[in-house]
Amino acid sequence: MSDTVTFGQDSAPYAPTEIPFNLYKQAAPLKVKVVENRRLTGDSSPNDVHHIVFQFAKTDYRYLDGQSAGIVPPGTDPAGKPHKIRLYSIASPGDGDQGDGTSLSLCVKRVVYNDPETGEERRGVCSNYLCDLNVGDEVAVTGPAGKAFLLPEVKDANIVMIATGTGIAPFRAFLRTRYQQRVADKGQTWLFFGVQHYSDYLYAEELESYEKYEDYHLVTAFSREQKTADGDKMYVQNRLTEHRQALMDLLLQPNTYVYICGLRGMENGILEALTAAARERGLDWNELLAKYNAEKRWRVEVY
Repeated sequence: MSDTVTFGQDSAPYAPTEIPFNLYKQAAPLKVKVVENRRLTGDSSPNDVHHIVFQFAKTDYRYLDGQSAGIVPPGTDPAGKPHKIRLYSIASPGDGDQGDGTSLSLCVKRVVYNDPETGEERRGVCSNYLCDLNVGDEVAVTGPAGKAFLLPEVKDANIVMIATGTGIAPFRAFLRTRYQQRVADKGQTWLFFGVQHYSDYLYAEELESYEKYEDYHLVTAFSREQKTADGDKMYVQNRLTEHRQALMDLLLQPNTYVYICGLRGMENGILEALTAAARERGLDWNELLAKYNAEKRWRVEVY
């Protein structure tokens, strides 16, 4: 029933022997039950983002931090065909939010927009389906999917995470694993997280709870409420520039891994900021990036 992939270095202390992959497919998905569905965004936020937890039997579904789950929306599309699978980054660590391996969590933004041609309101099929679920509802899940966005398979790695919006999902999983299972690690952990408003600050209390650890650095950017010194909107790339010296120190270390997750196009501003930071040190960022890609230490997941 399962497909597996060999993973990592044999001597790496955190390397699993295999990556669970496509254990369940659309033709025969796993049926899971909703045990929690709560809104994450504040009442004043124009965005509706939910944390949704699904439960299953312990042996039914396995996944690793950084993988995605497929959701099969019920019904058919306008052509009368079953809806295609939608992939969502899993927001819980591999052992689930409760640590017993019987659940997975998703962070889902309700998609509502106006048709550019007709002006009519349109609603994303899967996001609205998920956000409207009730506790006890049954959902068809596939996967897990993804092999390239996993936590480093080495001890004491430095981890730099850059997220916008619901791109925080896999990093919530990373942080839970880092500070609940790998507390003896000595690597630095940086999280840059950008949203529009403070009311969009997803998992704020949880993310800030790790600030008691000296090696954890949380940097936020609220683009509609904060300004740069030049009076422009504050984005994650501006925060990268503010912390460029510390970041460059990390980026020049061979045990540093960079993860970027969020809206497509966010990488451009990040690359511009890091190009300028490297130039200050007389370095060529393109050469550094090529090295990172070759060593699989630059990992991007955008949508």
